[in-house]
Amino acid sequence: MIDTHVHADHISGGRSLAAALGSEYCLHESAPALFGFRRIKDGEVLDLGNVAIRVLHTPGHTPDSVCLAVIDRTRGDEPWFVLTGDTLLVGDAGRPDLSPERDADAIYDSLHQRLAPLADDIEVFPAHFSGSVCGRALSGKPSSTLGFERRHNTAFAPRSLDEFRRFVMDSLPPKPPEFEHIVEANLGRGSA
Repeated sequence: MIDTHVHADHISGGRSLAAALGSEYCLHESAPALFGFRRIKDGEVLDLGNVAIRVLHTPGHTPDSVCLAVIDRTRGDEPWFVLTGDTLLVGDAGRPDLSPERDADAIYDSLHQRLAPLADDIEVFPAHFSGSVCGRALSGKPSSTLGFERRHNTAFAPRSLDEFRRFVMDSLPPKPPEFEHIVEANLGRGSA
């Protein structure tokens, strides 16, 4: 079981699900959780037989955010789809203000240096769609492709870092209620 980041909008069931299935619970190695978990690293490839998952560290929404590029080895060595967590959403990018770092620079780099080089036909499956407070202009469509997002997602559009900083921090929705309590619970520092 892999969580793409320490969530601020809901109590994750990841640890419970992993325990029920007898599997490992994984987070990026930078997650400051107080419980034991498998620390996955940028570039690590998780081997699942015919399927492999390549970990891409994509900080910005949170410092520990990752995207997971999924490869079907029976068909080739390139990713088929990417689970983008809250880094790239359909129609938007994850908001960078829910962690103390407020790191618009990191999410800019994650979008333009980590995800942009991937092929246009790679399918995108984010953690949220319309109705979530994790972005501003989320589509109701639960998936997309990198090519479509390149053409139609204003957060993924080419622009300078200064322009991106202003864009991504403008018009943010209110923070989720009790987000600090939720983060603490997901880090093992408080009760769910």
